[in-house]
Amino acid sequence: MSTNISLDKNPSHIGWVDILRIVACFLVVMAHCCDPFVGKFGADETEFLSGAFIGSFMRTCVPLFVMISGVLLLPVKMDMGQFYSRRMKRVLIPLVIWSLITPFFYYFYLSNVESVNVGLESVADGHTWSGTLNKLYTFVFNFNYDTVPLWYLYMLVGLYLFMPIISGWVSNAKKKEIQIFLGIWVFTMFLPYIKMIAPEVGYTGNYGSMELLGECPWNPYGTFYYFSGFLGYVVLAYYLVRYPFQWSWGKTLAVALPLFVGGYLITAFGFLEAVASFVDTRVENGVVLVEPNWEKIEVLWYYCGINVLMMTFACFIVFQKISIRPKAWLSKLANLTFGIYLCHFFFVQVSYDWFYGNIALPPALIMLLMGISSFVMALVLSWILSLTGFTKKAIM
Repeated sequence: MSTNISLDKNPSHIGWVDILRIVACFLVVMAHCCDPFVGKFGADETEFLSGAFIGSFMRTCVPLFVMISGVLLLPVKMDMGQFYSRRMKRVLIPLVIWSLITPFFYYFYLSNVESVNVGLESVADGHTWSGTLNKLYTFVFNFNYDTVPLWYLYMLVGLYLFMPIISGWVSNAKKKEIQIFLGIWVFTMFLPYIKMIAPEVGYTGNYGSMELLGECPWNPYGTFYYFSGFLGYVVLAYYLVRYPFQWSWGKTLAVALPLFVGGYLITAFGFLEAVASFVDTRVENGVVLVEPNWEKIEVLWYYCGINVLMMTFACFIVFQKISIRPKAWLSKLANLTFGIYLCHFFFVQVSYDWFYGNIALPPALIMLLMGISSFVMALVLSWILSLTGFTKKAIM
Protein backbone atom coordinates (compact mmCIF):
# COMPACT_ATOMS: atom_id res chain seq x y z
CA MET A 1 0.00 0.00 0.00
CA SER A 2 1.30 3.47 -0.85
CA THR A 3 0.03 6.67 0.71
CA ASN A 4 1.09 10.04 -0.66
CA ILE A 5 0.02 13.32 0.92
CA SER A 6 0.95 16.63 -0.68
CA LEU A 7 0.37 20.32 -0.08
CA ASP A 8 -2.33 20.35 -2.73
CA LYS A 9 -4.52 17.86 -0.86
CA ASN A 10 -5.57 20.22 1.94
CA PRO A 11 -3.36 18.61 4.58
CA SER A 12 -4.77 20.76 7.37
CA HIS A 13 -7.67 18.31 7.43
CA ILE A 14 -5.62 15.17 8.06
CA GLY A 15 -6.74 14.21 11.54
CA TRP A 16 -3.63 12.50 12.86
CA VAL A 17 -1.38 15.23 11.47
CA ASP A 18 -3.44 17.89 13.27
CA ILE A 19 -3.12 15.98 16.54
CA LEU A 20 0.61 15.55 16.01
CA ARG A 21 1.08 19.28 15.35
CA ILE A 22 -0.71 20.18 18.58
CA VAL A 23 1.22 17.63 20.65
CA ALA A 24 4.57 18.67 19.14
CA CYS A 25 3.79 22.31 19.87
CA PHE A 26 2.96 21.60 23.51
CA LEU A 27 6.17 19.59 23.83
CA VAL A 28 8.13 22.62 22.59
CA VAL A 29 6.50 24.82 25.22
CA MET A 30 7.18 22.27 27.94
CA ALA A 31 10.80 21.90 26.83
CA HIS A 32 11.39 25.60 27.38
CA CYS A 33 9.61 25.44 30.73
CA CYS A 34 12.18 22.86 31.82
CA ASP A 35 15.20 24.98 30.90
CA PRO A 36 15.33 27.24 33.98
CA PHE A 37 15.19 24.15 36.20
CA VAL A 38 17.90 22.37 34.23
CA GLY A 39 20.04 25.45 34.82
CA LYS A 40 19.87 24.82 38.59
CA PHE A 41 22.65 22.20 38.64
CA GLY A 42 24.99 22.95 41.50
CA ALA A 43 22.27 25.00 43.21
CA ASP A 44 19.20 22.80 43.66
CA GLU A 45 19.54 19.08 42.91
CA THR A 46 15.80 18.34 43.02
CA GLU A 47 14.94 21.10 40.58
CA PHE A 48 17.80 20.15 38.29
CA LEU A 49 16.86 16.46 38.18
CA SER A 50 13.20 17.30 37.59
CA GLY A 51 14.12 19.55 34.71
CA ALA A 52 16.55 17.02 33.25
CA PHE A 53 14.19 14.04 33.35
CA ILE A 54 11.16 15.96 32.07
CA GLY A 55 13.19 17.95 29.54
CA SER A 56 14.65 14.72 28.11
CA PHE A 57 11.11 13.49 27.49
CA MET A 58 10.39 16.57 25.34
CA ARG A 59 13.27 16.20 22.87
CA THR A 60 11.04 14.79 20.13
CA CYS A 61 9.27 18.15 19.74
CA VAL A 62 11.31 19.73 16.93
CA PRO A 63 11.96 16.53 14.94
CA LEU A 64 8.21 15.84 14.92
CA PHE A 65 7.57 19.34 13.56
CA VAL A 66 10.14 18.72 10.82
CA MET A 67 8.57 15.37 9.96
CA ILE A 68 5.19 17.05 9.62
CA SER A 69 6.75 19.26 6.93
CA GLY A 70 7.91 16.12 5.16
CA VAL A 71 4.40 14.65 5.29
CA LEU A 72 2.70 17.77 4.01
CA LEU A 73 5.18 19.15 1.49
CA LEU A 74 6.86 16.19 -0.25
CA PRO A 75 6.70 15.65 -3.09
CA VAL A 76 6.50 19.30 -4.14
CA LYS A 77 3.70 19.58 -6.72
CA MET A 78 4.46 23.08 -8.03
CA ASP A 79 7.36 24.71 -9.81
CA MET A 80 10.30 25.92 -7.77
CA GLY A 81 9.49 29.63 -8.02
CA GLN A 82 5.90 29.15 -6.91
CA PHE A 83 6.95 26.92 -4.02
CA TYR A 84 9.58 29.39 -2.83
CA SER A 85 7.16 32.29 -3.08
CA ARG A 86 4.45 30.54 -1.10
CA ARG A 87 6.57 28.94 1.59
CA MET A 88 9.11 31.71 2.14
CA LYS A 89 6.43 34.34 2.72
CA ARG A 90 4.91 32.13 5.39
CA VAL A 91 8.25 31.90 7.19
CA LEU A 92 10.20 35.08 6.48
CA ILE A 93 7.38 37.52 7.28
CA PRO A 94 6.78 36.03 10.76
CA LEU A 95 10.55 35.78 11.28
CA VAL A 96 10.99 39.51 10.67
CA ILE A 97 7.90 40.53 12.66
CA TRP A 98 8.74 38.52 15.78
CA SER A 99 12.43 39.41 15.59
CA LEU A 100 11.38 43.06 15.78
CA ILE A 101 8.65 42.97 18.40
CA THR A 102 9.79 40.28 20.85
CA PRO A 103 12.77 42.28 22.19
CA PHE A 104 10.32 45.05 23.12
CA PHE A 105 8.13 42.54 24.96
CA TYR A 106 11.12 41.59 27.06
CA TYR A 107 12.38 45.11 27.60
CA PHE A 108 9.09 46.57 28.84
CA TYR A 109 8.21 43.48 30.86
CA LEU A 110 11.59 43.16 32.55
CA SER A 111 11.62 46.88 33.29
CA ASN A 112 8.66 46.29 35.60
CA VAL A 113 9.80 43.27 37.57
CA GLU A 114 12.35 43.17 40.34
CA SER A 115 14.29 40.02 39.55
CA VAL A 116 14.02 37.55 36.72
CA ASN A 117 16.37 34.84 35.58
CA VAL A 118 14.91 32.39 33.09
CA GLY A 119 17.22 29.91 31.45
CA LEU A 120 20.82 31.05 31.46
CA GLU A 121 20.61 34.79 30.90
CA SER A 122 19.89 37.40 33.53
CA VAL A 123 17.86 40.55 33.10
CA ALA A 124 20.96 42.70 32.79
CA ASP A 125 22.33 40.76 29.82
CA GLY A 126 21.10 42.52 26.72
CA HIS A 127 17.84 43.88 28.10
CA THR A 128 18.86 47.50 28.26
CA TRP A 129 17.34 50.02 25.84
CA SER A 130 20.49 50.11 23.72
CA GLY A 131 20.69 46.31 23.79
CA THR A 132 17.08 46.10 22.64
CA LEU A 133 17.67 48.48 19.74
CA ASN A 134 20.73 46.46 18.75
CA LYS A 135 18.56 43.36 18.37
CA LEU A 136 16.34 45.12 15.82
CA TYR A 137 18.91 44.67 13.08
CA THR A 138 21.35 42.02 14.26
CA PHE A 139 18.68 39.34 13.78
CA VAL A 140 19.73 39.29 10.12
CA PHE A 141 22.83 37.46 11.37
CA ASN A 142 21.15 35.14 13.85
CA PHE A 143 18.55 34.87 16.60
CA ASN A 144 19.18 36.20 20.13
CA TYR A 145 18.07 35.20 23.61
CA ASP A 146 14.68 36.90 23.28
CA THR A 147 13.99 35.09 20.02
CA VAL A 148 15.47 31.68 20.84
CA PRO A 149 12.60 29.70 19.25
CA LEU A 150 13.18 31.48 15.94
CA TRP A 151 16.31 29.39 15.35
CA TYR A 152 13.84 26.89 13.92
CA LEU A 153 12.72 29.34 11.23
CA TYR A 154 16.26 29.95 10.04
CA MET A 155 16.68 26.19 9.71
CA LEU A 156 13.26 25.79 8.09
CA VAL A 157 14.17 28.27 5.37
CA GLY A 158 17.11 26.04 4.50
CA LEU A 159 14.85 22.98 4.29
CA TYR A 160 12.37 24.82 2.09
CA LEU A 161 15.15 25.90 -0.26
CA PHE A 162 16.18 22.28 -0.72
CA MET A 163 12.76 20.60 -0.87
CA PRO A 164 12.03 21.26 -4.57
CA ILE A 165 15.48 19.91 -5.39
CA ILE A 166 15.14 16.68 -3.44
CA SER A 167 11.49 16.28 -4.40
CA GLY A 168 12.27 14.99 -7.88
CA TRP A 169 14.56 12.35 -6.44
CA VAL A 170 12.20 11.05 -3.75
CA SER A 171 9.34 10.92 -6.26
CA ASN A 172 11.30 8.69 -8.63
CA ALA A 173 13.54 6.83 -6.21
CA LYS A 174 12.93 3.18 -5.52
CA LYS A 175 12.10 2.10 -2.00
CA LYS A 176 15.56 0.56 -1.58
CA GLU A 177 17.25 3.78 -2.71
CA ILE A 178 15.43 5.84 -0.08
CA GLN A 179 16.36 3.23 2.51
CA ILE A 180 20.04 3.60 1.56
CA PHE A 181 19.84 7.37 2.03
CA LEU A 182 18.13 6.94 5.39
CA GLY A 183 20.68 4.33 6.45
CA ILE A 184 23.57 6.72 5.82
CA TRP A 185 21.64 9.50 7.59
CA VAL A 186 21.05 7.27 10.63
CA PHE A 187 24.80 6.60 10.78
CA THR A 188 25.45 10.36 11.00
CA MET A 189 23.35 10.34 14.17
CA PHE A 190 26.24 8.53 15.89
CA LEU A 191 28.91 11.07 14.89
CA PRO A 192 28.46 13.39 17.93
CA TYR A 193 29.16 10.42 20.20
CA ILE A 194 32.09 9.21 18.13
CA LYS A 195 33.52 12.72 18.49
CA MET A 196 33.21 12.45 22.27
CA ILE A 197 34.79 9.00 22.39
CA ALA A 198 37.63 9.63 19.93
CA PRO A 199 39.93 11.45 22.42
CA GLU A 200 39.58 8.50 24.82
CA VAL A 201 41.18 6.18 22.26
CA GLY A 202 44.04 8.47 21.36
CA TYR A 203 42.70 10.97 18.82
CA THR A 204 44.34 14.34 19.47
CA GLY A 205 42.92 16.31 16.54
CA ASN A 206 44.61 18.49 13.95
CA TYR A 207 45.79 22.07 14.32
CA GLY A 208 43.83 22.50 17.53
CA SER A 209 40.61 21.16 16.02
CA MET A 210 38.92 18.02 17.35
CA GLU A 211 36.58 17.68 14.39
CA LEU A 212 36.20 14.43 12.43
CA LEU A 213 36.42 13.07 8.89
CA GLY A 214 37.96 16.01 7.09
CA GLU A 215 36.44 18.78 9.17
CA CYS A 216 38.95 21.38 10.33
CA PRO A 217 39.17 25.16 10.81
CA TRP A 218 39.20 25.75 7.04
CA ASN A 219 36.66 23.05 6.14
CA PRO A 220 33.43 22.56 8.12
CA TYR A 221 32.09 20.09 5.51
CA GLY A 222 33.08 16.57 6.48
CA THR A 223 32.46 13.21 4.83
CA PHE A 224 28.82 12.89 5.84
CA TYR A 225 27.91 16.58 5.89
CA TYR A 226 25.50 16.24 2.96
CA PHE A 227 23.61 13.36 4.57
CA SER A 228 23.27 14.86 8.04
CA GLY A 229 20.83 17.12 9.81
CA PHE A 230 17.11 17.73 9.70
CA LEU A 231 16.71 16.86 6.02
CA GLY A 232 16.77 13.21 7.03
CA TYR A 233 13.64 13.69 9.14
CA VAL A 234 11.86 15.16 6.10
CA VAL A 235 12.78 12.17 3.95
CA LEU A 236 11.95 9.72 6.74
CA ALA A 237 8.45 11.18 7.09
CA TYR A 238 7.91 10.99 3.33
CA TYR A 239 9.09 7.37 3.35
CA LEU A 240 6.81 6.36 6.23
CA VAL A 241 3.80 7.92 4.52
CA ARG A 242 4.63 6.50 1.11
CA TYR A 243 5.38 3.05 2.53
CA PRO A 244 3.37 2.86 5.76
CA PHE A 245 3.84 -0.14 8.01
CA GLN A 246 0.90 -2.49 7.75
CA TRP A 247 1.10 -3.36 11.41
CA SER A 248 -1.59 -3.97 13.98
CA TRP A 249 -1.81 -1.71 16.99
CA GLY A 250 -0.24 -4.47 19.05
CA LYS A 251 2.83 -4.78 16.83
CA THR A 252 3.13 -0.99 16.48
CA LEU A 253 3.23 -0.55 20.24
CA ALA A 254 5.54 -3.56 20.63
CA VAL A 255 8.05 -1.75 18.41
CA ALA A 256 7.39 1.83 19.49
CA LEU A 257 7.41 1.47 23.27
CA PRO A 258 10.84 -0.22 23.63
CA LEU A 259 12.31 2.24 21.10
CA PHE A 260 10.94 5.24 22.95
CA VAL A 261 11.89 3.97 26.40
CA GLY A 262 15.39 3.03 25.22
CA GLY A 263 15.89 6.39 23.53
CA TYR A 264 14.58 8.22 26.57
CA LEU A 265 16.85 6.38 29.02
CA ILE A 266 19.90 7.13 26.86
CA THR A 267 18.84 10.77 26.59
CA ALA A 268 18.07 11.34 30.27
CA PHE A 269 20.88 9.41 31.94
CA GLY A 270 23.37 10.34 29.24
CA PHE A 271 22.54 13.98 29.88
CA LEU A 272 23.09 13.52 33.61
CA GLU A 273 26.43 11.85 32.95
CA ALA A 274 27.44 14.67 30.61
CA VAL A 275 26.57 17.25 33.27
CA ALA A 276 28.65 15.34 35.82
CA SER A 277 31.58 15.22 33.39
CA PHE A 278 31.51 18.64 31.80
CA VAL A 279 30.44 21.05 34.54
CA ASP A 280 33.33 22.67 36.35
CA THR A 281 32.43 23.67 39.90
CA ARG A 282 34.93 25.53 42.04
CA VAL A 283 35.01 27.96 44.97
CA GLU A 284 36.68 31.35 44.67
CA ASN A 285 36.67 33.82 47.55
CA GLY A 286 33.92 31.87 49.25
CA VAL A 287 31.70 31.94 46.14
CA VAL A 288 30.73 28.75 44.28
CA LEU A 289 31.32 29.18 40.56
CA VAL A 290 29.66 26.81 38.11
CA GLU A 291 31.00 26.73 34.55
CA PRO A 292 29.22 24.31 32.21
CA ASN A 293 30.63 23.24 28.86
CA TRP A 294 27.31 23.42 27.05
CA GLU A 295 28.75 22.23 23.73
CA LYS A 296 29.49 18.85 25.30
CA ILE A 297 26.66 18.71 27.82
CA GLU A 298 23.92 19.09 25.21
CA VAL A 299 25.20 16.37 22.86
CA LEU A 300 22.72 13.94 24.43
CA TRP A 301 19.94 16.43 23.77
CA TYR A 302 20.80 17.01 20.11
CA TYR A 303 17.72 16.71 17.93
CA CYS A 304 19.85 14.88 15.35
CA GLY A 305 21.21 12.27 17.74
CA ILE A 306 20.38 8.57 17.49
CA ASN A 307 18.64 8.49 20.88
CA VAL A 308 16.26 11.32 19.96
CA LEU A 309 15.62 9.68 16.59
CA MET A 310 14.57 6.51 18.42
CA MET A 311 12.03 8.48 20.45
CA THR A 312 10.81 10.49 17.45
CA PHE A 313 10.37 7.47 15.19
CA ALA A 314 8.39 5.72 17.91
CA CYS A 315 6.07 8.70 18.39
CA PHE A 316 5.53 9.19 14.67
CA ILE A 317 4.49 5.62 13.86
CA VAL A 318 2.06 5.65 16.80
CA PHE A 319 0.40 8.92 15.73
CA GLN A 320 0.35 7.73 12.12
CA LYS A 321 -1.69 4.76 13.30
CA ILE A 322 -4.43 6.98 14.74
CA SER A 323 -7.61 6.95 12.68
CA ILE A 324 -9.67 10.08 13.21
CA ARG A 325 -12.10 11.99 11.05
CA PRO A 326 -11.22 15.60 10.21
CA LYS A 327 -12.67 17.99 12.79
CA ALA A 328 -13.00 21.72 12.22
CA TRP A 329 -12.01 22.71 15.77
CA LEU A 330 -8.99 20.41 15.66
CA SER A 331 -7.79 21.87 12.37
CA LYS A 332 -8.27 25.43 13.67
CA LEU A 333 -6.20 24.65 16.75
CA ALA A 334 -3.53 22.95 14.64
CA ASN A 335 -3.38 25.97 12.33
CA LEU A 336 -2.60 28.17 15.34
CA THR A 337 0.36 26.07 16.49
CA PHE A 338 2.82 28.05 14.36
CA GLY A 339 1.70 31.24 16.09
CA ILE A 340 1.93 29.55 19.48
CA TYR A 341 5.46 28.48 18.66
CA LEU A 342 6.47 31.99 17.62
CA CYS A 343 5.33 33.77 20.79
CA HIS A 344 5.35 31.16 23.56
CA PHE A 345 8.90 31.81 24.80
CA PHE A 346 7.94 35.19 26.24
CA PHE A 347 4.99 33.63 28.07
CA VAL A 348 7.33 31.00 29.53
CA GLN A 349 9.19 33.93 31.09
CA VAL A 350 5.94 35.33 32.49
CA SER A 351 4.64 32.01 33.80
CA TYR A 352 7.97 31.28 35.50
CA ASP A 353 7.67 34.57 37.40
CA TRP A 354 4.09 33.74 38.34
CA PHE A 355 4.70 30.27 39.73
CA TYR A 356 8.33 29.84 40.74
CA GLY A 357 8.83 30.79 44.37
CA ASN A 358 5.20 31.84 44.73
CA ILE A 359 3.54 28.46 44.98
CA ALA A 360 4.50 25.46 47.14
CA LEU A 361 4.49 22.61 44.64
CA PRO A 362 7.07 20.09 43.42
CA PRO A 363 9.16 21.32 40.48
CA ALA A 364 7.45 18.88 38.10
CA LEU A 365 4.03 20.37 38.83
CA ILE A 366 5.36 23.91 38.53
CA MET A 367 6.75 23.06 35.09
CA LEU A 368 3.40 21.60 34.08
CA LEU A 369 1.55 24.71 35.26
CA MET A 370 4.04 26.84 33.37
CA GLY A 371 3.55 24.77 30.24
CA ILE A 372 -0.24 24.89 30.33
CA SER A 373 -0.43 28.60 31.13
CA SER A 374 2.21 29.51 28.51
CA PHE A 375 0.44 27.41 25.88
CA VAL A 376 -2.95 28.95 26.66
CA MET A 377 -1.63 32.55 26.67
CA ALA A 378 0.20 31.98 23.38
CA LEU A 379 -2.93 30.35 21.95
CA VAL A 380 -5.11 33.31 22.90
CA LEU A 381 -2.68 35.79 21.35
CA SER A 382 -2.40 33.68 18.19
CA TRP A 383 -6.18 33.45 17.94
CA ILE A 384 -6.54 37.23 18.28
CA LEU A 385 -3.91 37.77 15.59
CA SER A 386 -5.70 35.31 13.31
CA LEU A 387 -8.90 37.40 13.28
CA THR A 388 -7.76 39.88 10.65
CA GLY A 389 -5.97 39.40 7.38
CA PHE A 390 -3.28 41.93 8.30
CA THR A 391 -2.29 40.49 11.69
CA LYS A 392 -2.67 36.91 10.45
CA LYS A 393 0.53 37.38 8.45
CA ALA A 394 2.44 37.32 11.73
CA ILE A 395 1.42 33.76 12.57
CA MET A 396 0.49 31.94 9.35
